Amino acid sequence: MDTSEMVRIGPMASPKFPLNRRELMTGLGAAALAPIWPVSGTAQGRPPLTLQATPETLALRPGGAAAPVWSLQGPDLIFKRGETAQIAFANELPVPVVLNWRGIDGIPADAPLTARSALASGGKATLQLPLRHAGTFLCDSGLLGDLQALPTRARPLIVRETEPVAVGRDEVLLIEDWQARPDGTAMPPGIDPKDTVSLHTINGRTSFELSGQTNERIRLRIISGCQRSVIAVKLEGLDVRVMAIDSQPSEPFLARNGALVLAPGGRVDAFIDLTAPAGTTNAILLHDGKEARPIGKLIVSSEPPVRAAPLPPAPPLPSNGLPERLDLKGATRIDVVLGGPSADWVTPANFVLSAPPAFRARKGRTVVLALTNRAAVATVFHLHGHHFRLLDRLDDGWKPFWLDTLAIEPGQTQRIAFAAEHAGRWLVESVAADWAAPRLVRWYAVE
Repeated sequence: MDTSEMVRIGPMASPKFPLNRRELMTGLGAAALAPIWPVSGTAQGRPPLTLQATPETLALRPGGAAAPVWSLQGPDLIFKRGETAQIAFANELPVPVVLNWRGIDGIPADAPLTARSALASGGKATLQLPLRHAGTFLCDSGLLGDLQALPTRARPLIVRETEPVAVGRDEVLLIEDWQARPDGTAMPPGIDPKDTVSLHTINGRTSFELSGQTNERIRLRIISGCQRSVIAVKLEGLDVRVMAIDSQPSEPFLARNGALVLAPGGRVDAFIDLTAPAGTTNAILLHDGKEARPIGKLIVSSEPPVRAAPLPPAPPLPSNGLPERLDLKGATRIDVVLGGPSADWVTPANFVLSAPPAFRARKGRTVVLALTNRAAVATVFHLHGHHFRLLDRLDDGWKPFWLDTLAIEPGQTQRIAFAAEHAGRWLVESVAADWAAPRLVRWYAVE
């Protein structure tokens, strides 16, 4: 299998980044991009971390005035596999908020909307998250964000491996999209973005600069905190070795032309080896299907090389214990229609658990979902509670990585498979890659 194709987004010439929306989505369709460790109690005995949903201001343009937004404020969410994260959450916004821990599987007590309802304005709650898997996760507070007064920001959650990983640096790149009105304020999703300008920030800034020494290896945890847009991120002139996708280790492979495609909420861990001489600058470009723009750069510093020669290719990251094989022959098979008119899909604000489920599955069975997009634009599907494999077209195998989010082109059907390991009631999300489109949800049960 030629794994170099898995994050292909088409030929790209430097410094331009010619790519149309169809090519972007084609690339995303290709990649979208040991036993479980026991829980070892709280995170090193420390008290709960305080996380607050609160107003914030953010500069969306270089040198521009700061715009009001809503965000999650608190310390960095960094833990080690096997710990239990204790979070003291307070909602200081004028609207209800529900936290969505993207990528954390199998915690039915904290499943948004199906188990944990939205926290009212002024409310407080304590969450306990057993972190059985290492990886790059995302705490998203935007599940109820459509049509609200202001857009929301997400927050990374990092769970480090218990085994050593041969990298010198570990950096997070959180990319978020915004629609800015002429007066500089930011528009929430679910509204027609006419008379607005599409903007992106990286780690809350309008540009990003990172420096490293020659022969240094850097782990980049690239996270799409975008509300709607599917993006491609290109690290120009660098070999980008993909090590994990959507919080789960993959078979390592090189991203073609150094480009990665991420759906909203998607995450990619990539290793970068800086082998160029001191003073070399590598641009970081972002493409949203319409145009490319520089959002940052990697600079090789003038300091002496960190080692005499580059490191050999890295081995795979330690397994999180997901099953190596899936029984497709005996699988429960369900057709799921996305993007078409249906009373089954509702907005999160209108969700009720008394609605019929999208499907029910017996614990321990393999589930195959045929996802058909009947919308006129690409539609993003997100599965809560479990990770899935993207099946090959002939349904005779799967790509060598796990996903929890997938974008599907108009009129296309993609098949995914997962092992129904975690009993509970879980959401499925669907949203068109269009700022004005509503976020929609249903639920499924594993019994």
